[in-house]
Amino acid sequence: MVIFRQWLRGRRSFFSQTQADSLLNSTISSTLSMNLQQLSMLFSGIPELTKRTFSLKTGQKAAIVYMDGLVDKTSINTDILRPLMFHEWNEKDFWESSVSIGSVKKIEKWVDIEQALLNGKSILLIDKQIVALEIDTPGWPQRSIEEPSVESSLKGSHQGFTETASQNIALIRRYISSRELKIKECTIGLRSGTKLSILYLADVVNEDVIREIESRIHSLRIDTVLSTGELAELIEDNSYTPFPQLRVTERPDTVAHELLKGRAAVVVDRSPSVLIGPMNFSSFFHVIDDYNVRWILASFIRLLRFVAFFIAIFTPSIYIAMISFHYEVIPLKLLLTLEQSREKIPFPPLLEAMFMELVLEMLREAGIRLPAPVGQTVGVVGGIIIGQAAVQAGLVSNVMVIVVAVTAVASFIIPDLEMAGGIRIIRFPMMIISSLFGLIGIVLGMMIISIHLLSLESLGSPYSSPLSPLHVSDLKDTFIRLPQRFLNKRPLSVKPQQLKRSRTPRKVGGKNE
Repeated sequence: MVIFRQWLRGRRSFFSQTQADSLLNSTISSTLSMNLQQLSMLFSGIPELTKRTFSLKTGQKAAIVYMDGLVDKTSINTDILRPLMFHEWNEKDFWESSVSIGSVKKIEKWVDIEQALLNGKSILLIDKQIVALEIDTPGWPQRSIEEPSVESSLKGSHQGFTETASQNIALIRRYISSRELKIKECTIGLRSGTKLSILYLADVVNEDVIREIESRIHSLRIDTVLSTGELAELIEDNSYTPFPQLRVTERPDTVAHELLKGRAAVVVDRSPSVLIGPMNFSSFFHVIDDYNVRWILASFIRLLRFVAFFIAIFTPSIYIAMISFHYEVIPLKLLLTLEQSREKIPFPPLLEAMFMELVLEMLREAGIRLPAPVGQTVGVVGGIIIGQAAVQAGLVSNVMVIVVAVTAVASFIIPDLEMAGGIRIIRFPMMIISSLFGLIGIVLGMMIISIHLLSLESLGSPYSSPLSPLHVSDLKDTFIRLPQRFLNKRPLSVKPQQLKRSRTPRKVGGKNE
């Protein structure tokens, strides 16, 4: 009997779902009661659906339908119900003058009504009318504009993106107030549609880039997209690499800067970050603050980041190779110090390094997941206590603690979070290969990394540009940053329509330079 009831319940659910799917492809009825009944069938089991029936001043029956929690009820009462109930109207001018809200649209299919309700809009149904009115009344919970928590700013803007796409687009338009800033909108997701907006400068960006982004987005067949990082992984060229090919940022000034270079941006609704592409390897070491300080300081910091890239990857592996294979190249006094620190260590250098690196990664992850005050305490106190205790217990040497600490500091310098994460992953296979083959293994690992970088692409553009293919003009803003007056061309790697940037002539001695 229980099995029969479960089977019968499943059959009823199947038939209800089939009826709902067939209803979505039809148009609404001219009878208000029938439309309300069909709405109840479509949204069965959804208590947020609110249906309020009322009478117009002419005596005609009407209903306003919305999802509780996604709309602004004050706007509904003030701008919709009150004008309809107390305003004199006729069938000729009703659609244009009765509802005092800017965004109003006529719809007649149930599939459009379903999407409108789920996106925080209200639906007005009137008896003996074969069309409904879609009214924009968003009022879902949202936070105010705050400073980004991950991408901190020293001298730049302190505004960050929010979870509302319209606000994010408005922030970008504040930086680029040009009619050439175009937007292409699309919706993806078979179960829950996610609104995407592709932003670009029409007179600058390469049209092939926009077509490539559109084709990759439209080819997705998934339930929904919940975050920008998820979209980036779905449309990137190579998913089996630790290096990110698209940039995810929380700062509108960074997006505006990349748009002016000829790149495109994708704004994902409900996500507080924006996707930028195509990117190259060196661009992940650049931040917008590089252009807010003098070029000498900016160049020094950039070179420091690239040096930190090599330190974070190769320092533990070089230490392991020297201790295991090439101790003869170490100066004698330093070799005696290393031997003295390792004389009681029972583990080989590889296990010693692996242990310390794994402890460091666990402390880092614990500091991120815990609340901020507790996370800082765990990171600092835990690192000091565990490191000191491990040395006194004879599990690791003092030099290994220094090597791991230097490696950690170097990885913190990398400004992009995903690039820093990729570097942390590459460090482990480099330690293994150095323990097997010494410096030859390190050279082999460097060659594999270089070949891999040369083979990568970002939205069809070379990832290793401007080194391969070589663009000499782009080197002025790659490893160093020359003064602003020399940065008069956009990157050749993105193949912009306009290569030269507009700039004001510099006056020298009262004359234009």
